[in-house]
Amino acid sequence: MNKLRRILSVMLLIVSGRAFSQNVQMFVIEPLPLEITLHKTTNLIFPYQVKSVDKGSRDILAQKAKGVGNILQLKAARADFPTTNLTVVTAEGKLYSFTVNYAAEPLQLNIEFSDNEQNPDAFFEDGKNQAKVRKLAERISPESRMVKGVKDQSYQAEIHLNGLYIHDEIIFYQLEMQNRSQVSYDVQSMRFFIRDRKRARRSAVQETEIKPLYVHGDTTAIAGESKHTFVFALPKFTLEDKKYLAIQVMEKNGGRHLELDVFNRTIVRAKPISE
Repeated sequence: MNKLRRILSVMLLIVSGRAFSQNVQMFVIEPLPLEITLHKTTNLIFPYQVKSVDKGSRDILAQKAKGVGNILQLKAARADFPTTNLTVVTAEGKLYSFTVNYAAEPLQLNIEFSDNEQNPDAFFEDGKNQAKVRKLAERISPESRMVKGVKDQSYQAEIHLNGLYIHDEIIFYQLEMQNRSQVSYDVQSMRFFIRDRKRARRSAVQETEIKPLYVHGDTTAIAGESKHTFVFALPKFTLEDKKYLAIQVMEKNGGRHLELDVFNRTIVRAKPISE
């Protein structure tokens, strides 16, 4: 009888253990790909204050932005360091995990995470897609001008829309800036807006900013008597007849502001480009 009781007790423990294990669920947090470089800062913008930062190696330089608790700024301590990782915990208790690689020209310098975002870099699903966008932009940059008449100028500073290319869900805007003066053109910002073509008197301007997915080229300055080509990758979109795309370039500490007005008839002529 005692032997039978022992057997029943062991069986009960096994069944209880299995039932317990079935209630335990394991959730795996996949790390997000992140690129950093030596001479440019990558900004991670979180919805809450950063409470904890753990670096996989000393090759990552990290600091909170001055006076702002929810922005983490990153740089590389040296070029071509081996792959490492970064873990960030924010005030609401959420954990963000990253796989960090070195890149001479990172795909994205400003990455913002929303409060309920499941995958903040969902557009680029993996490193292969990121590399594809980079390679396409590099191919487009030296291409000859295919768009005519979309330009603006101010005091010997000029900007032209040279080309429009499309691949899958991305449209690449090839821009050329030329500075014919001896004074360097320091760029404060280059931004994209969808605006209304006409508006009623006294009504506010209706505009929606479009954030580039990737920028190829140094957008900090154009030296005197020189020109430079940029390629901006934007999500694919077309426009209603009453709207247009404004590409706005603002000069830092200057007044040579430039703007390109791109209409739907130009956008729909984007040239397909393959890998």
